[in-house]
Amino acid sequence: MKKQNVTVVGGGSTYTLGMMMSLIAEKENFPMANVVFYDIDAERQALNGQATEVLFKEHYPELESFKYTTDKKEAFENADFFFVQIRTGGLEMREKDEQIALRHNCVGQETCGAGGMAYGLRSIGDMFSLIDDIRQFNKDGWILNYTNPAAIVAEAIQRQYPNDQRILNVCDMPAAIMVSYATALNCNFWDLVPEYFGLNHYGWFNKIKHRNGEDLTEKLKDIILHEGIKAVDAEIVNDPSWQATFKNMKTMLEDNPDYLPNTYLQYYLYPEKMVAKEDVNNTRARQVINGREKRVFEQCKRIIEAGSTNGEDLHSDIHGRYMVRIAASLAYNKGDTYIVIVPNNGIIRNIQDDAMVEVHSSLTSNGPMPFSVGHIPTFQKAMIETQLGYEKLVVDAWFSGNKQDLINALTLNRTVVNTPKAKAIVADVLEANKQYLPQFN
Repeated sequence: MKKQNVTVVGGGSTYTLGMMMSLIAEKENFPMANVVFYDIDAERQALNGQATEVLFKEHYPELESFKYTTDKKEAFENADFFFVQIRTGGLEMREKDEQIALRHNCVGQETCGAGGMAYGLRSIGDMFSLIDDIRQFNKDGWILNYTNPAAIVAEAIQRQYPNDQRILNVCDMPAAIMVSYATALNCNFWDLVPEYFGLNHYGWFNKIKHRNGEDLTEKLKDIILHEGIKAVDAEIVNDPSWQATFKNMKTMLEDNPDYLPNTYLQYYLYPEKMVAKEDVNNTRARQVINGREKRVFEQCKRIIEAGSTNGEDLHSDIHGRYMVRIAASLAYNKGDTYIVIVPNNGIIRNIQDDAMVEVHSSLTSNGPMPFSVGHIPTFQKAMIETQLGYEKLVVDAWFSGNKQDLINALTLNRTVVNTPKAKAIVADVLEANKQYLPQFN
């Protein structure tokens, strides 16, 4: 089995250590020769980098080399896989995104509604620059992108690089949901085979099967309706907000029992409820800044100072392991089934072909081979088409600099659905993002 060379783009991310633990946990499925971190923020990356040196020394001594760098050529030239996790504007801009929406009494969330629009607009330009830089030094490496908001980013990438067949956009949320399904069903996560359709953060499981062929869908629905379901993945299990989110899955299934919903549908189905529970002075971004970010970098400092990971609570999470398993299926032509984002091209027959849909696919060395979904019911079709219109208009606006496209986009978005409010939010978003979005000035 060929050992892989991996570059993590966004090496300063608070998720990087978890990703490294996932690579360690999956070393038999995805053996590596070399790992490189790349980030434009050298100081932030250095904390993760120095801690990872200790981690690999203890838990991956067979690795041939590890380094972290801000040099593009050094980072990109020899990689087989790029794991991409960037956040243009950092958590500080995420906080502004959430606050702007909440001040207009709309959902303040990083990927949904007005916050997702702002974050998506900032992400597009940096993603294009990054892909151009990668391809300057490396024509064939797989780019696995899980930069949020994945729906908008995937739409933009597909327009800019329609012929690059080695870019795959992925979201870990369906996997995090399936971990909870596996716990509820008392089975192994990797034995579950999903059937899924929709857009990123806007979809439904129509079936959950066991690898042995058993259909577990109705059994799972019954468990959720009568017992509820909890967040169990290591990264979110102790987060009250995520527990509340998973609790809402019971409500969503009660209100529409046809399919098992993605957790993010709560923001579109119950926007007033979502706004009412938020505090504009203590947004999710602020909670991450004071919580996970602080915790992760304090842990890095302890590991560096001690020269050891002994006594530290380090664990792999589904976010990382799902990405690694996807990479393994691509690298070794395994054909395993994962949920990824691809051009529709008839997969969902009654949705336009150029939609970037999130569906279950077999992953081979030639890329994703999506399974047909067929026709979907009127309700889900109408929901998807409205959200798709929003996403496409946001990307149209990035290319054209047309403010009216943004107003129209938010008017379609179920978290706003009000033209005067959309106009006011767009004005505030563009004012806050002047340095990132010069095309609108």
